[in-house]
Amino acid sequence: MKQEIDNFIVYMHEIKHTSNNTEISYKRDLYKMVQFLEGQGITRMDKITSTNLNSYMLHMEKQGLAASSISRSIASMKALFNYLFHMKEIEEDPSYLLKAPKVEKKKPEILSIKEMENLLNEPKTSTPKGCRDKAMLELLYATGMRVTELITLKMEHVNLSMNYIVCKDHEKERVIPFGESSKKALMMYLAGSREILLNGEESDILFTNCSGGQMSRQGFWKLVKSYGKKAGIVHEITPHTFRHSFAAHLVENGADLRSVQEMMGHSDISAMHVYMNLGSSKIRDVYAKTHPRG
Repeated sequence: MKQEIDNFIVYMHEIKHTSNNTEISYKRDLYKMVQFLEGQGITRMDKITSTNLNSYMLHMEKQGLAASSISRSIASMKALFNYLFHMKEIEEDPSYLLKAPKVEKKKPEILSIKEMENLLNEPKTSTPKGCRDKAMLELLYATGMRVTELITLKMEHVNLSMNYIVCKDHEKERVIPFGESSKKALMMYLAGSREILLNGEESDILFTNCSGGQMSRQGFWKLVKSYGKKAGIVHEITPHTFRHSFAAHLVENGADLRSVQEMMGHSDISAMHVYMNLGSSKIRDVYAKTHPRG
């Protein structure tokens, strides 16, 4: 059964152009499903029934998995069996009636503008690493790009004269402007720090690690947590906090949702409603405090 899963992953990569993280997630979830089913004596995809998959769902619940993890596993199963059905490798889709548990949507963690300023001021630009970190954090907040997009950004994707970057995601790309603070930090980094970090190596990656190679997501996450702690931010922050804060601060200051959606690369504007609600909440608070009849 693992061979069918591997074929499915190849299909998703080559035809659907899924991201590497999505493919890793699919494979991990589906291999766990196979492990459970093989323990039940099922060794062929065309022998899997909806009852088997429901049993697996109950197993995950008994294991104490979060609703979000179960929902993700169900999405992986649905994608796999839909693929197998259309490839005529199975006669019926056993996942058709599976329903994911309701997942309570949490409000995204958002820094205040003051907290963000404190964090951005933490990197010490007296060192090459500090210059790099400052430029990375400034650009992440200025553009709202994803961390993967940041660490894979190439030199050719940055236009310093026009203050914009080009984010490429498979066949799609989007142009995102950035301000003077980001430009200043980028220019300082490119003036000499990048060359020192490259240490004689050649690379088209904009931000390299201290060995001249590409920085990992985990490495950047540690970097963000370290600067957050130094800035006195007590609540949990991740690289994605920058993305949420970017969107929320734009909306709070009057940016229209469609423009923010395009900059963030969301295909569906419904993904922006959480930021609209945050903005509305702030407006209501201001109204209640200042209107005579509030």
